[in-house]
Amino acid sequence: MKRLFTTTVMLMLLTVGMQAQQENQQKFSPEKFDAELKSFIVKEASLTQQEAAAFFPIYKEMREKQHQLFERQRKLGKEKPQDEKSCLKMIRERDEVDLELKRVQQTYHERFLGVLSASKVYDIIKAEDRFHRRMMKTWTQHPGRPKDKHKANR
Repeated sequence: MKRLFTTTVMLMLLTVGMQAQQENQQKFSPEKFDAELKSFIVKEASLTQQEAAAFFPIYKEMREKQHQLFERQRKLGKEKPQDEKSCLKMIRERDEVDLELKRVQQTYHERFLGVLSASKVYDIIKAEDRFHRRMMKTWTQHPGRPKDKHKANR
């Protein structure tokens, strides 16, 4: 009887521990995401320590500016305007944010070229794209989550 009780308690503790671990793995961590992105870029673009030290402060600055613009885009997309005039204004604001994102990207690409060769900058741009595609694929294939949000809502 004592043995059965001990085994049951151990199984319950193991189950609770596994559930807690799964919950921790499912929560998004911006710090972990940034660290993985940085590591991926260093590896894919074959950056030296010196190159990484020169590049990443500029890259971080660019990402902060982009994040502000992404937040603006998100806020713009939350509600549909009620009349034609407001819709037109919203379309133009969204277009302006898109253009501003491209201007920021262009400005920082030029700054990257001031500290790295064009081939390294090119490799970084491609690595960032690959990293984001892989992360999106991972997120959409998460267990228990529909692969296509639109299909799940139909």
